[in-house]
Amino acid sequence: MINDNRTLPVVAVVGRPNVGKSTLFNRLYGKRRSITDPTPGVTRDAIEEACTVAGKDILLVDTGGYKLERDDSFDEIVAERSVAQLDRASLIMLVLDGGELTAEDEAMVDMVRPYSDRLIVVINKIDTPEKEPLVWDFYSLGFEHVIGVSAAHNRNISELKETMVKRLNQLAKEGKERAEILPDLTIAILGKPNAGKSTLLNRLLKDERALVSPIAGTTRDIIDGYFSYKGKSIRIIDTAGIRKKKKVKENVEYYSVNRAINTIEEADVVVLLMDTLEGLTEQDKKITSQIVKKGAGVVLALNKIDELSYDEEAIEEQEDKARFLFPVLGYAPLVNISAKEGRNVDKLLSAIVKVQTQMNQRISTSHLNEALREWVDYNPLPYVSGKALRVKYLTQVGTAPPHFLLFVNRKTEFPEFYTRYIINQVRKEFKFSSVPIEMELKQSTKREF
Repeated sequence: MINDNRTLPVVAVVGRPNVGKSTLFNRLYGKRRSITDPTPGVTRDAIEEACTVAGKDILLVDTGGYKLERDDSFDEIVAERSVAQLDRASLIMLVLDGGELTAEDEAMVDMVRPYSDRLIVVINKIDTPEKEPLVWDFYSLGFEHVIGVSAAHNRNISELKETMVKRLNQLAKEGKERAEILPDLTIAILGKPNAGKSTLLNRLLKDERALVSPIAGTTRDIIDGYFSYKGKSIRIIDTAGIRKKKKVKENVEYYSVNRAINTIEEADVVVLLMDTLEGLTEQDKKITSQIVKKGAGVVLALNKIDELSYDEEAIEEQEDKARFLFPVLGYAPLVNISAKEGRNVDKLLSAIVKVQTQMNQRISTSHLNEALREWVDYNPLPYVSGKALRVKYLTQVGTAPPHFLLFVNRKTEFPEFYTRYIINQVRKEFKFSSVPIEMELKQSTKREF
């Protein structure tokens, strides 16, 4: 568990495509976060995650593969962003393939040489003890810290982690540490491909951080960025567009979609971005079901209202359709925006902060039960089979989402409409208007409280 309100040293993993950067990233992070695939260039944007390595909290960054021969403008952008991570990092992990040293590797070596005081050269794919002698050849590059590992087989990873921590501690003593503050709020942007997720991320960051293209599926990896809003440090995650399973053919896209769904658990608030031009679809509803299933705080955002020429009647029609399609998210704020032109983006951020606040608020048991007695007096419980139903006690047992236990005398016969009544009263009385509420019934044989 990463401690809150901590500044974390940045550790960047760099190298050419297909040397195992993402596999090493996942190994250090402790779970699958970055996509690993034999296809070169799968990781195209920097991916970062706070994690603990050998007892030390760090911000780990997996960069896009650096290529000398670039097939398109994407490759050029990826290379530029990989280089940008060097200045940002406290510690740089240059990953090389133990089997060969290519021209691209040599270009990377020349690029990182000015940063040699905060560099570890990681020779990957040393899968067996017989391959250990290969590591010695790389000492000729002239760097002090060289270590051979197999990220895929977990060989020498513990030694690498110890070396990382020693170097970071030494750099901190020397005043060379580059640290970043953990965010107050994490936002995940979900939606269909080409709904405008990357455009919204770039608008919020005021930077061309995410690759934006009319080609659906441009974003494969999860892309992170940081910005400030009204004194809050906010991390925003742009996810791969979620498509119907039958349209997911490539392994890479399959993992991207699954990971996009998993980011719901990482985020404090999810923004479900919908394209007003294409209309709201069944696929939007499938994404919604995942959000509801995981109990996430959510804000609905109707994007591209600039394409409707800001026609209020047309926009209102789309809002009505959204509410009709998503009755299960009746509590969620809905904001119409133009990510491209920045229209109503401030309103979107305000709604996000409101949801986060409500997701994390906690109500004392005494206040809940004072209100509960008033609610029951106003709307008494019915009799079932000639026997009285009673609510005995209400307490909040969790946040994000708010989770309540309602103790009753007869759980199996307790009417669903009355549970909904209690939930609605909790929303109204204690200002949980914009978030999901979990209300769990518990049967109690004790006397009424």
